[in-house]
Amino acid sequence: MLLHLSTWPEVEAYLNQSQGIILPIGSTEQHGPTGLIGTDAICAEAISKGVGETVQALVGPTINVGMALHHTGFPGTISLRPSTMIQMIRDYIVCLTKAGFTKFFFINGHGGNIATLKAAFSETYAHLADLNIADADRVKCKVGNWFMCSSVYKLAKELYGSQEGSHATPSEVALTQYVYPEAIKQAPLSENVASGYSIYSAADFRRRYPDGRMGSNPALATPEHGKQFYELAVKELSNSYLEFINNN
Repeated sequence: MLLHLSTWPEVEAYLNQSQGIILPIGSTEQHGPTGLIGTDAICAEAISKGVGETVQALVGPTINVGMALHHTGFPGTISLRPSTMIQMIRDYIVCLTKAGFTKFFFINGHGGNIATLKAAFSETYAHLADLNIADADRVKCKVGNWFMCSSVYKLAKELYGSQEGSHATPSEVALTQYVYPEAIKQAPLSENVASGYSIYSAADFRRRYPDGRMGSNPALATPEHGKQFYELAVKELSNSYLEFINNN
């Protein structure tokens, strides 16, 4: 059940059965010469829909733009400032809490969102309390990072070893190839790829990682691998969602 394809009476009926909602969140940022700029949002959206179908949960609209300031040295990247993202997440949750939702399960596709999401949750709990919204003390938020699922991590290491890297990875590229086979990209990739540098400004990132990859070899990705990652992530995050919903 997708929120944007539902009517308000359908959502009202859903709330009589469950107060949980899945919110996909990703990023619009460079992913190297062959990775789609929408990779993080594409992965989060696809997996969220799969989890929603598995656990019969409502899935909210995908948040396509996240905190990716360090990637803005590459054309096409769009980023929110952490402060902007915190306010956006807070406003999402406040609106949905007023409607009757209390459990918010964010399925995340971008590592750069994690710290800001956790800060947003803390701000939101305090803001809800200040507003004296009914059931504000029952609101709980959780992040499920698909790329950090133990089964996904294990398969990525088996398939790619050290060439998985940490950005523009073959695992995430494979998943986008599975979801959008018509958008598979090819480009020359240098054998030597930068890795191990800390992340600071956008200019420094572009200087350290000139083609946008961080220790990865996305040329290893295949749509078949992507299907495997999708199925593993959906299974593991479905279990995480149910545990979250059922834990009072």
